[in-house]
Amino acid sequence: MRSLRVTFAAALLLPALASAAEPTGSGEPDALEQTIAALDSAVFDAFNRCSDPAQLQRHADYFSEDVEFYHDTGGVTWSRDEMLANTKKYVCGNFRRELIPGTLKVFPIKDFGAIAQGSHRFCQFPGDRCEGMADFTMVWRHKDGRWQITRVLSYGHRAAAGS
Repeated sequence: MRSLRVTFAAALLLPALASAAEPTGSGEPDALEQTIAALDSAVFDAFNRCSDPAQLQRHADYFSEDVEFYHDTGGVTWSRDEMLANTKKYVCGNFRRELIPGTLKVFPIKDFGAIAQGSHRFCQFPGDRCEGMADFTMVWRHKDGRWQITRVLSYGHRAAAGS
């Protein structure tokens, strides 16, 4: 009976393991990686210019209404409206975000979307002084031809190297 359970468990796990994200070996990003990288760039382009109400709205459109945002030093927000209120109050006109080159990793989620992980730094306006950095994980949902972020984890906040 035990070997039947092990065989059954293996039959369930093998397809999941086979479909796990693996490097392609070619060094070239695949279509999903390119899509998520472009979305990351777009969402943070709007974030970096969110003191303009139109850009704040553009930034908002990348998030689902029920987005959950987990921030290791700031706590949890449970909705897009709450997250945007914090962004407007603490970020807009004060900081810009820069993705640290080479850190973005993308993993597909079957029949849902993708997970994006990476590291970013935050720089103060005006000027180019980048003091803080952190790691992030974002869950992107692809539904009805549209990509939206449903979960965000921002963690490991620390002083930027060389600051």
